[in-house]
Amino acid sequence: MKKVFYVKTSLAGFSIILSMIMILCFSACNSNPKTADTKEVANEHNEAKFENSKESDAQFLVNAAEMNLEEIQMGQLAQNKGSMPHVKNLGTMIEKGHTISLKQVQVLAGKKQITLPASLTTDGQNAYKKLLDKSGTDFDIIYADLMVDRHKAAIKKFEAASNGATDPDIRIWAASMLPVLRTYLDSSLTCQKECQKM
Repeated sequence: MKKVFYVKTSLAGFSIILSMIMILCFSACNSNPKTADTKEVANEHNEAKFENSKESDAQFLVNAAEMNLEEIQMGQLAQNKGSMPHVKNLGTMIEKGHTISLKQVQVLAGKKQITLPASLTTDGQNAYKKLLDKSGTDFDIIYADLMVDRHKAAIKKFEAASNGATDPDIRIWAASMLPVLRTYLDSSLTCQKECQKM
């Protein structure tokens, strides 16, 4: 009798433990099926805090932070994977410059209580992975082209914010960044020409 009771108790205990493990696994698998994009999270926080005009200013700083995070990562990649000195040098300049810019935008956003993405966004990760797969002159050409395109787009956004941002501090910061971004564009164009000679 004692042996039968022991076996039943063991089976019951085992069933309980197995059920708990299954519940934990199920909840772990379904609690967060997809990690939220850091830019989406930042935008949601800002939308909840601000009205239309301030929300537009917040969106600009979110985009600026996203750009800086991407350029820092890609600049590091160019230093490691670039085959031409022009590409490595451009990567160094881009990484250093955008690291400074990221710190500035973080300080400004902190003063304005604006939430920024804390890490590479999904789009940034995808762009980084595409570049990571390239090598040699193929990498050099694509990186230089990317830097030209991205800095042209950045200049347009910063020009718009320097004239249209509601917050005067954001307008001033956007305007102060334009000469720097134009320098990056000029260097990217020079690098692009050197890559085209290959």
